[in-house]
Amino acid sequence: MAIDSPTALQTVAVDLGAASYPILIGRGGLAQLGERLLERGFKRNTRLLLVSNADVAGPYGPALERSLHHAGFLVESLVIPAGEAQKTPASVALIHDAAYAHQLERGSLIVALGGGVVGDMAGFAAATWLRGIAVAQVPTTLLAMVDAAIGGKTGVNHPGGKNLIGAFHQPQLVLVDPDTLATLPEREFRAGLAEVIKYGVIGDPVLFEALEAKGELHSLGAVGPSLLLQILKRSAAAKARVVAADEREGSLRAILNYGHTLGHVVETLSGYSEFLHGEAVAIGMAAVGWLSLELGLWTRADQERQLALIQRAGLPTAAPSFAAEAVQQCLLRDKKVRDGRVRFVLPTGIGAVVIRDDVPLEAAIAALRATSQGG
Repeated sequence: MAIDSPTALQTVAVDLGAASYPILIGRGGLAQLGERLLERGFKRNTRLLLVSNADVAGPYGPALERSLHHAGFLVESLVIPAGEAQKTPASVALIHDAAYAHQLERGSLIVALGGGVVGDMAGFAAATWLRGIAVAQVPTTLLAMVDAAIGGKTGVNHPGGKNLIGAFHQPQLVLVDPDTLATLPEREFRAGLAEVIKYGVIGDPVLFEALEAKGELHSLGAVGPSLLLQILKRSAAAKARVVAADEREGSLRAILNYGHTLGHVVETLSGYSEFLHGEAVAIGMAAVGWLSLELGLWTRADQERQLALIQRAGLPTAAPSFAAEAVQQCLLRDKKVRDGRVRFVLPTGIGAVVIRDDVPLEAAIAALRATSQGG
């Protein structure tokens, strides 16, 4: 069914038993949030805090507030600073202060309107206010739509590493309105494509081939509505399947970190200022591709396909020059380290990966360096 009217919301279910929730996808979805929350069991006159940043509060806040007011919610709004550098405990404290000022109760709700940074911080604030209140995610960036808003990971950065402070807290629903991508800067759109390419490599060769078949991927206009819908649905379904099988990253869910372990090194050692998250993930995917090639896990042809697709999406594949010791220390502080071993998600083909914790750190460091040298 095509998305061709404000009422045509399609649903991807995240099956977590009593904690299950829908991912709702459709143009004009912002106008339906209030109604959809009532369907999820929230009552009229429920206190609600809408958290966003200035970039999205202006163009999309009024429509969302109208929907919520029409459904009878008591709405208060908070605009927080934008950007990865603002993803700190201090920013979460601003949300806690607003929750206190507006008397949010255990039956209250926080709604996150924005990209992954807003979603992570609002989700973490909801997880920790009164030991946990409800949150709804309304992502407005491609990266958040296909990845960050789904799955219940919330948190903030520590100066020593990315997302070291956080909690699992599943949303009540995720509402994806593609119309909100109209104001997304092209660089941010391209950054979101890194997570889409990730889904193709880790388990969806059909999606990978659909991206390959498109001549241009550098902007929303180039991707077009048909492929965009396929991207949103297939990415949401891919993440929903993995989260349903492994909610708290005990085993399978680790594959969603493809490109992220070395990508987080790039972000951290660059001070969260040089690269967007998706750009760092793109470099991380290129690096683990070289690592898999060195380990004999996949072919040079597969690595060249991956590199070509990343580059056609307008994303970087080369890491800056980092000191080996700094890279090693950053890897050892990664939140996925177990018993001093770093877990790497390594591709074995387009659509398949393995998780390994026996990779010498020297090989990983060399792979990151190889991105700048073309292997």
